[in-house]
Amino acid sequence: MSGEVIGIDDVSLTYHAANSDVHALDNVSIFASEGEFVALVGPSGCGKSTLLKLVSGLLSPSSGAIRVNGREIRGPTASVGVVFQSPLLMAWRSILENILLQIEIRGLRVQDYRETAQELIQLVALEGFENAYPHQLSGGMQQRVGLCRALIHDPDLLLMDEPFGALDAMTREQMNSELQSIWMKRRKTVLFITHSISEAVYLADRVLVMSPRPGRIVGEIKVELPRPRTVASTETLEFTHLTRQVRQHLNTEEGIG
Repeated sequence: MSGEVIGIDDVSLTYHAANSDVHALDNVSIFASEGEFVALVGPSGCGKSTLLKLVSGLLSPSSGAIRVNGREIRGPTASVGVVFQSPLLMAWRSILENILLQIEIRGLRVQDYRETAQELIQLVALEGFENAYPHQLSGGMQQRVGLCRALIHDPDLLLMDEPFGALDAMTREQMNSELQSIWMKRRKTVLFITHSISEAVYLADRVLVMSPRPGRIVGEIKVELPRPRTVASTETLEFTHLTRQVRQHLNTEEGIG
């Protein structure tokens, strides 16, 4: 891995409301290299999703700077792809049309990306469903479509906001395995939000822990488990030790331990 893709430098954000201000993030700094998978865990309301909105250019920080590939983010950019908590598919569009919607929104020639869309559909094992509609797909399959849509324009950075949180345990486990496989083939830099400690350790090269609001980075755990990781990896003493480290950071910040 080489070269900084994400540079979040002393970023703070305060929401100004009529009755009171909300200090959401406090001096957050995160740096990620090319091809690195970074997971972000923290309690509800700590600002994880807000941070992703800042990196995607949907919000602007109150102070500090955010860079992608060395360029400061001042609005939405083609360098970033986003996978949301819900796949947000258009019910009246086919799977292929939903994937290509990203291209239409960006004002690019749809015809130039049809082959790429088919490659992505094959990559996520949805071949044969190109002309199906969202209601004909399971939740896991819909999230695969959302992943294709985020990758179609070949971004350098992939932001994932707890994309598997609404799935059942077995489907979530399968999606984690598939995401790891896709990441190993594509080697995108990933910033992945999750409430699941085991999911973070399973997927990431590094796990960053956030404090309760205002969100700060209070811990960093390097995950050096060999890849590809499997269900058997989660049953090792090393995996258990890593999840315990993450949990200790969370418990300390929440005043539990």
